[in-house]
Amino acid sequence: ITTVACEMLRQGKVEAVVCVQSDPEDELSPMPVIATTEAEVVAARGVKPSLSPNLEVMQEVEARGIKRLLFIGVGCQVQALRSIEKYLTLDKLYVIGTNCTDNGPREGLETFLRESSENPDQVKHYEFMQDYRVHLMYKDGQTCEKVPYFCLPADRLTEVIAPSCYSCFDYVNALADVVVGYMGVPFEGPDVPMTKHFQYVTVRNETGREIWDMLRGTGRLVEEATTRSGQREAFVGQTLETDDDVQLGLKKSNPLPRWVGNILADLLEKVGPKGLEFAAYSIDYHVLRNFLLTYRKLGKERTFRHMPSSAKKIVEQYWDVVEPRLTLGAGGSTKTEWGEGLKKNGVSGEAKDIPGWAFAIIFAVFLSGALYLSVQVSSFLIYGKFN
Repeated sequence: ITTVACEMLRQGKVEAVVCVQSDPEDELSPMPVIATTEAEVVAARGVKPSLSPNLEVMQEVEARGIKRLLFIGVGCQVQALRSIEKYLTLDKLYVIGTNCTDNGPREGLETFLRESSENPDQVKHYEFMQDYRVHLMYKDGQTCEKVPYFCLPADRLTEVIAPSCYSCFDYVNALADVVVGYMGVPFEGPDVPMTKHFQYVTVRNETGREIWDMLRGTGRLVEEATTRSGQREAFVGQTLETDDDVQLGLKKSNPLPRWVGNILADLLEKVGPKGLEFAAYSIDYHVLRNFLLTYRKLGKERTFRHMPSSAKKIVEQYWDVVEPRLTLGAGGSTKTEWGEGLKKNGVSGEAKDIPGWAFAIIFAVFLSGALYLSVQVSSFLIYGKFN
């Protein structure tokens, strides 16, 4: 995205770029800016994992008489921008979007880093990657700590995410001209840093095509066809049920030891959904999670009025998984009240559940055995003997 923004300034397509730099007094706090030079755009590179009020600079855009503008933002920011677009005095507006899988306030970021990283004070930004790990990039620009998803204490992170994110159904950033993200491409391996990793691009309209054709014309663009493999549905259902139980206070998460989590992440990266199927896994899970939470808070009519048709189709696809959970946590009670009530009635099953780390070991042993058996059978069929 930084490269695209710099090129648009260089070619004179835009006079300015609305992007997000770091606050000079706190590099983890976002600071929306109007960048008019390549140096200012480069200063905004990297993820700012906190809620950012990008639209607060739009009044300054008008005051400075800027007529050709590039706006960079996540789905909620782009939705707000489109709602006021007709009132802006712009000759041309370009919008580049990024995918967003939840965000939160600055205080929530501190909690997340403290719970996930061994060196939270050293982390500059992070990304949830396709190898089932969170990649935490350190301030030195070289060190990248990788934490398997299964090692995160989910029950201690429920307040990290902003309430507004729990009612969002626009992970795909549907109103941007071009969307850029990581989730839709296969993981390239542990030796490829996320700053060098392939990204996938969705071109949504003619304005987006104009941006993409411009970038192609530079001769610096490397393109490959998208790929898709694996089956996401079972992963989506299991992730949803586990996360929802934690959200409702029915269970405490059982973070895996780091070494076990790494084994499981390696296995899933090889046999789980990849490419566009992994992106669909992430989209489906977030849509279902947010549907349940919104339904319980707003009720059926308001929830379905709030949801786009694309999200409704996803809910229909997983209805057998979703329907039994609709009444859990309903009735306006807090999740703690419901959790305690269900535990008293023997529903929780918390004491009977297999700990997450034990399940991971069992799963890993089972998968390894299945792979070994597959190799032996193949060897017998091809060579007439076992290895």
